[in-house]
Amino acid sequence: MSDLFSDAHAAALDAADPLRTFRDEFHLPLHAGAPQAYFVGNSLGLQPKGARAHVEQVLEKWASEAVEGHFTGDAQWMDYHALVRDGLARVVGAQPQEVVAMNSLTVNLHLLLVGFYRPTRERPAILLEAGSFPSDRYALESQVRFHGFDPATDLIEVEPDAEDGTISMAAIARAIATHGHRLALVLWPGVQYRTGQAFDLAEIVRLGHAAGAVVGFDLAHAVGNLPLQLHDAGADFAVWCHYKYMNAGPGAVAGAFVHERHARTDRPRFAGWWGHDAASRFRMGPQFHPTPGADGWQLSNPPILALAPLRASLALFDRATMPALRAKSERLTGYLEQLIDAGLGDVLQVLTPRDPAQRGCQLSLRVRGGRDRGRALFEFLAARGVLGDWREPDVIRIAPVPLYNTYGDVLRFARTVREWRT
Repeated sequence: MSDLFSDAHAAALDAADPLRTFRDEFHLPLHAGAPQAYFVGNSLGLQPKGARAHVEQVLEKWASEAVEGHFTGDAQWMDYHALVRDGLARVVGAQPQEVVAMNSLTVNLHLLLVGFYRPTRERPAILLEAGSFPSDRYALESQVRFHGFDPATDLIEVEPDAEDGTISMAAIARAIATHGHRLALVLWPGVQYRTGQAFDLAEIVRLGHAAGAVVGFDLAHAVGNLPLQLHDAGADFAVWCHYKYMNAGPGAVAGAFVHERHARTDRPRFAGWWGHDAASRFRMGPQFHPTPGADGWQLSNPPILALAPLRASLALFDRATMPALRAKSERLTGYLEQLIDAGLGDVLQVLTPRDPAQRGCQLSLRVRGGRDRGRALFEFLAARGVLGDWREPDVIRIAPVPLYNTYGDVLRFARTVREWRT
């Protein structure tokens, strides 16, 4: 097992990596003149080198053509959002008309809840995981209150049932069986942000639909991280961001999925001009006729400058392919897990499930000994160019991203932890 910590072992793994050249497609932050070991792609992905050209193309078009840029060339602004549609559909396992890039994640969540959270006196409740990302919790609580119901009784949180703080499928099934008669909606993460636990979306959809509930997902930590099959899983809707694993930049335009069975839905929605049927949009009529599919949930014209970096990232995903990225991710995160088990178990406890099918690339690591010790290790790592992500009170999240992280990066993390311990 000592070979795991050798330069030769990590170098051999990197040399055998069929995706190794993709690292060269990204700008790598520097520390003391050398690339960081950057493990925070679960918070903000690195910048694709191709992003600048797409942004500059938009800026040049604006400078030289002004309003005519809406109507000229292959990247005309009128249909610019369609340039990312097919790539997004491939990443999330959807039909092209089921996805759209628009707004930000929580805005999209609220907009879709207008149509998909339709509480009644008999069915007012929403099921979510305890410890959900605060923005989701705030959004759902406000929706319950907006409809005149009480979050104290109608926001049902499934508590972790494992010592590591994860939630079993059995616990989800029990909660749906117990509360199913009151559930209007199940809103669940694809990957839980703090523990890194991934869930079986198709099974959650099956359980929720069998209970008569609508099922939606927050895929902020799953898109670009795990192979998804949203259409086949049967989710009613999903929302996500593009600034994490999708590398589209800080505050990037977000994404949404609406299953094709709702393509021509009469569900209520907040309407806007850009969601109107494209064929008659410019007739400027007073009656709203939604475009079929996810496009019909848009409100305003797309943010062209925000979409431009996403084009660069999606091109990389198309070249690499999600199956190949997933295969590398399992090996890369598996190597991190091996290093911890082989020599760092007295310092770090892995909270994320050991089963690769129940996690993406992130491992959530509890620092043994409490918060002060954890912060000391986190700051020691950062001061040496090894950047992870801190979560109170004692967790460091490390996410080896297969597009740009290396086995050498992972070894550097483990060695730096070992250096701190001594």
